[in-house]
Amino acid sequence: MASLTDLVNLNLSDCTDNKVIAEYIWVGGSGIDLRSKARTVNGPITSPSQLPKWNYDGSSTGQAPGEDSEVILYPQAIFKDPFRRGDNILVMCDCYTPQGEPIPTNKRYNAAKIFSHPDVAAEVPWYGIEQEYTLLQKDVSWPIGWPVGGYPGPQGPYYCAAGADKAFGRDVVDAHYKACLYAGINISGINGEVMPGQWEFQVGPSVGISAGDEIWVARYILERITEVAGVVLSLDPKPIKGDWNGAGAHTNYSTKSMREPGGYEVIKKAIEKLGKRHKEHIAAYGEGNERRLTGRHETADINTFKWGVANRGASIRVGRDTEKEGKGYFEDRRPASNMDPYVVTGMIAETTILWKN
Repeated sequence: MASLTDLVNLNLSDCTDNKVIAEYIWVGGSGIDLRSKARTVNGPITSPSQLPKWNYDGSSTGQAPGEDSEVILYPQAIFKDPFRRGDNILVMCDCYTPQGEPIPTNKRYNAAKIFSHPDVAAEVPWYGIEQEYTLLQKDVSWPIGWPVGGYPGPQGPYYCAAGADKAFGRDVVDAHYKACLYAGINISGINGEVMPGQWEFQVGPSVGISAGDEIWVARYILERITEVAGVVLSLDPKPIKGDWNGAGAHTNYSTKSMREPGGYEVIKKAIEKLGKRHKEHIAAYGEGNERRLTGRHETADINTFKWGVANRGASIRVGRDTEKEGKGYFEDRRPASNMDPYVVTGMIAETTILWKN
């Protein structure tokens, strides 16, 4: 008798006549939740253009009224499926009305317009996003490794640490790292964070709209792995009150002009523009960010814009290597862990390349 594990891991390649399973993924009504459902298609699939549009009940995700509930999924990017493996795929989609209009929670649409602008495309914008997150015990919503209702020792020993009393959840983190590599996501690293139970993965360098696609699918894969592990993924920017670090999504950015000789002057002009639109960026950089951006715990105060070289208490940090070489990139440290990567990446490109102050 086959076990459940045997059936889940069935290899279908010899018996399904080129059929593959495509898991369609989209962002739900809260703007941070991820939804998905699967369908069988003829494969192999090498481009999203080979896939049909699909629909779902938007009234059940907070994205449409019950009397007109149909929302249409447009396939936009494909990745190998690390769960089903074989030729099966994950499909990142965005969402439209039956008339072809993007629905309000479709933030990819406007980002794609920005990245397709000739001036932006010519600058080949690169992004490296540092996604911080916290793993919680399922039934008590308290970080893993913490005594229920209590606290571990103060911060200090946990950042990039090893050991059963300092690093909690490494099996989930490593499984996610490998699954993202398998999927084809340009995940570039992981590390334990300052608060115990908190971790980070980095995606990039990714060009333009692909940065948002890759972060969303990496988040989806992490949700699926935590589902299996029986822990809860939190992207709350300040999951624990008090003297504990929050969670951000620091966004590293450069353009072609910044990466070439003389790029440091281009970087400084871009930072000046970001400072002039600080309020607009903060408003778009994630819910609850005011609980994180306090001027403590490696953040700048939410109402203050400042930049500096190697300053982790600044809004924008420039690396020592960039200053020394006169070219490179900078890091926007303001985005919260629950930010929408389509909004943040598109807005940074719009402000630094297209906006005329």
